[in-house]
This record gives sequence, structure tokens and C-alpha cells, in this order.
Amino acid sequence: MRSTLRSVKFLFTAPLILALLVVINLMTWDGQWWVQWPALGLGIAWVISLLRVLRAVVVGGGLAALAAVLLNRRT
Repeated sequence: MRSTLRSVKFLFTAPLILALLVVINLMTWDGQWWVQWPALGLGIAWVISLLRVLRAVVVGGGLAALAAVLLNRRT
């Protein structure tokens, strides 16, 4: 549960971190676009976090659907 909550938090913070890095890159521009490498790493980590959150949503939805089916059977 804790890792899923951290993943949700990362889905919002990673774009902010990347935006800050882009601003730093533009402010210290020397002809190099170095921000692409942190963007690649953050992008990979962001996709992994997104998949972790989606898996938790699917599992939670499946359990809710199972509970609804079982409750409807009893009545």
C-alpha cells in the first residue's frame, strides 16, 4: 500500500522536477541539451509508477466487483 501511495505522489512530482530541470538547463545554456538524460530516467520511472498504480486500481476494482457479486447472491 505504501509503495502505491509513493507511486501516486511520484506521478505528480516527476513532471515538476523535470520542469525545474528544463528551466535550469535553459538558464545555464551552453549549447548542450543535457536535460534529455534525466528526462529519460524520470520517464522510465514515471511509466513504472503509472503501471503500479493502474495495477492497484484494477485489483481494487476487481475485489469490489467480486464483493458486489457475492452480496447480490446472498439477497
